[in-house]
Amino acid sequence: MSSVRLRPPAQRGEPRADLHDRHEDGHRLHHLLWRLGPGFRVCSSAVLGGGIGPRAWVLNAQVPGGYPRLDPDRHLAEIAAAEGLTGQGAGLMTAAEVAAYTSAHDGGVTATVTTGLGVRGWAAAPETGRRSGEAPVDVPAAPFRPGTVNIVVAVPVPLSDAALVNAVATATEAKVQALLDAGLDCSGTPTDAVCVIAPEPGPEGGEPFAGPRSTWGARIARAVHGAALAGARPAR
Repeated sequence: MSSVRLRPPAQRGEPRADLHDRHEDGHRLHHLLWRLGPGFRVCSSAVLGGGIGPRAWVLNAQVPGGYPRLDPDRHLAEIAAAEGLTGQGAGLMTAAEVAAYTSAHDGGVTATVTTGLGVRGWAAAPETGRRSGEAPVDVPAAPFRPGTVNIVVAVPVPLSDAALVNAVATATEAKVQALLDAGLDCSGTPTDAVCVIAPEPGPEGGEPFAGPRSTWGARIARAVHGAALAGARPAR
C-alpha cells in the first residue's frame, strides 16, 4: 500500500485535511488526513477510535463499493500505519469518492463532507418484516457497510464534553436540513459518521454549549449545512 499527498500540508496548529492517493488490490482510492498532533481531542462515531478523547490524527478513507472486509478498524489502522501515523487517532470509511469532498467555513469553523447517497433513507424506518403493533424480534447484525456521508468538523476553540456531544447532534441536524434542501427524501444513510475536532480545554474549561443557537453551534450548523448541501445536490 502506497500513498501520495495531493495537497500541501496544513500550517502548524490548523486542523486541515490533506488529500492522499493510494492503490489497494487494483483500485485507485483516496483518503483525507488531518494530522493534529498534540493538544487536540475528538468526539466521533468513527469505527476506529470513536468516542471522546485526545487524538493525534483523523482519517477518512475511501474503499471500493461492495466492501468485502469484516475488520474495518484493522483496515483503517493499516492505512494509518502506511502513512506513518502514530498515537491514537480516529478513522472513518466511505464508499463515496473522497476526492469529490466538499467543505465550507463559517466564523473559524471548517466542515468537510464526503457524500454518497446510494443507500439512503429515514432514520426511523419500520423494522423489516414487522407489522405495526407486533412485538420486536431479534434481527441478526448486518455486515459492516462503510458510511457514505462522513462529516468532519474542525472547531478553533475548546469545547466541554457536553458541548462536543452537542456539536455532533448539531452537525447531524444540519446534515438532514441540507439533504432536505437538496430535494432528497431522506435523513441520511444507515452508516453515516460524524467527527468533531477541537483543542483540548485548559483549566478554565471549554465552551459549554454547541447547540444550533449558541455562538459556536450556529457556526458548526452553517458550515456543515453548506458542505453537505454542496455534496448532496449532484445526488438529486
